[in-house]
Amino acid sequence: MEVLKTILPVIVMLAIGMLARRKKLIAREGVDAMKSVVVNITLPAVLLNAFATTRYTLMDVVIPLMMFAVCLAAWALGKAAARLLRMPSRFVPFLTTGFEAGMLGYALFNMLYGSARTAEFARIDLGQVLFVFTAYKLLLGLEGREKARPGALLKEMALSPIILAIVCGVLLGATGLYRALEPSGAAGLISACADFVAAPTSAIILLAIGYDLVLGDIPWLNTLKVVGVRFAIMMLLRLALVAVLGWLWPRAGLGAAVNVMFILPPPFVLPVFADDADQRVYVSSALSVSTLVAILGFGVLAAFGG
Repeated sequence: MEVLKTILPVIVMLAIGMLARRKKLIAREGVDAMKSVVVNITLPAVLLNAFATTRYTLMDVVIPLMMFAVCLAAWALGKAAARLLRMPSRFVPFLTTGFEAGMLGYALFNMLYGSARTAEFARIDLGQVLFVFTAYKLLLGLEGREKARPGALLKEMALSPIILAIVCGVLLGATGLYRALEPSGAAGLISACADFVAAPTSAIILLAIGYDLVLGDIPWLNTLKVVGVRFAIMMLLRLALVAVLGWLWPRAGLGAAVNVMFILPPPFVLPVFADDADQRVYVSSALSVSTLVAILGFGVLAAFGG
């Protein structure tokens, strides 16, 4: 029953999303608006509170750099696997790296471990967020033979509500300002407002994902091939990361965050860069199946206590 209490809400919200699409209860524009609310309002509130309440050490500088390196390694391994297995799509390396933490990871982590531990996941997430907003987009542009514009990229990154929330949260936490405000009660007011805004994040995310789960037209052979390659790469890099973290900080307790992060699908933004209909179907199919794998992984983690 305890496991069902964690898994069943996920299944129910995914089912409601699928039903909403099938019965046309919500239009595509409505789902896109929901995603915008999450990315621009509710998720930044989650991140602001998580980083503001974190106590910062050297680990909080090193771990994001390690995660950035992990994402680069995953991209390189995906590129090598594409050549070795003769997978022609230029998107294969981008399907084997990056993590959809914003639209899925935080929802699953909080359902498993509660919002009190969100800072653990945010600590692991920071490096891959920086990777997706910088190297990932730059590499996508180079692969598409587009002219990379570093200025526009930096502007987009700087104005992103997610990045702004992380920066504000880090400033509040790392400078000690949040703790200094605790005696007056102002820190509690900040957290209360952030928690209220962040409350619907998980439900909205899962409904939107359920709405987008269309399995009828998936080219299963090619899709399972790239999903299998990603899974193998993620498990290999997870073992390496856990070993290094265990050596450097044996009592950090980041295993739960790492486990959730490494079952996640690639960034959901990827189909936007697919340059023809066949490539869009290929990328969208891989994201859909990777999402199902993540939900199954979530069930396994829930069953075995994370």
